[in-house]
Amino acid sequence: MFKAPIICVVEMDTTYFGKKHGIMLFKDAYTKQNLYWKYVKHETVTDYVAGINYLKDQGLQIKAIVCDGKRGLLQAFNEIPVQMCHFHQVAIVTRYITRKPRMQASKELKEIIHLLVQTDKESFEGAINDWYVKWHDFLNERNICPQTGRTRYIHKRLRSAYKSIIRNMPWLFTFYDHIDLRIPNTTNDLEGTFTALKNLLRNHNGLNWKNKLKFINEFFKP
Repeated sequence: MFKAPIICVVEMDTTYFGKKHGIMLFKDAYTKQNLYWKYVKHETVTDYVAGINYLKDQGLQIKAIVCDGKRGLLQAFNEIPVQMCHFHQVAIVTRYITRKPRMQASKELKEIIHLLVQTDKESFEGAINDWYVKWHDFLNERNICPQTGRTRYIHKRLRSAYKSIIRNMPWLFTFYDHIDLRIPNTTNDLEGTFTALKNLLRNHNGLNWKNKLKFINEFFKP
């Protein structure tokens, strides 16, 4: 058990075991200590907020939060700086434009988004702005839907990829704006923890869910 008061940066995410079982984990980026975990069927903003409030009630001084871009989550902690995981943002863009985009505009956006984890704020924002200026007309091309007679954007998925970056931009460089807090720009520590846990559970395939819970609880204990 952690000792209060403790100053921490909380990384939080959820992983799933099949369709019915999920684990929401809160981890300290400084000490790598697992602070809190909860079994859930679906990850919700309400559960994340409740977890942060629980840690605060235990006396933890939370200096920042690192999380994914789940809708509503980034905006849920007005009093705490929030950093969106860069790899989650890359994954969002990749889902829209695919790993091997064919359009030149998509290829160039892919190159820019993969710079996110290794460049500075000004360079990334400048690259995105230059891309938009170059592809503005292409991005806004429309045609007429024969079924409805209404116009629609031709490159909807590319627009969605770009808009996801712009929508999340206020939280992509929190680590850069608060350099003194040493905030990670990804939730890689959590991904490593989840991978290690799942690998161990594969070696114990015979466990029923009740015994798996005991195993997981012991695994997460500090």
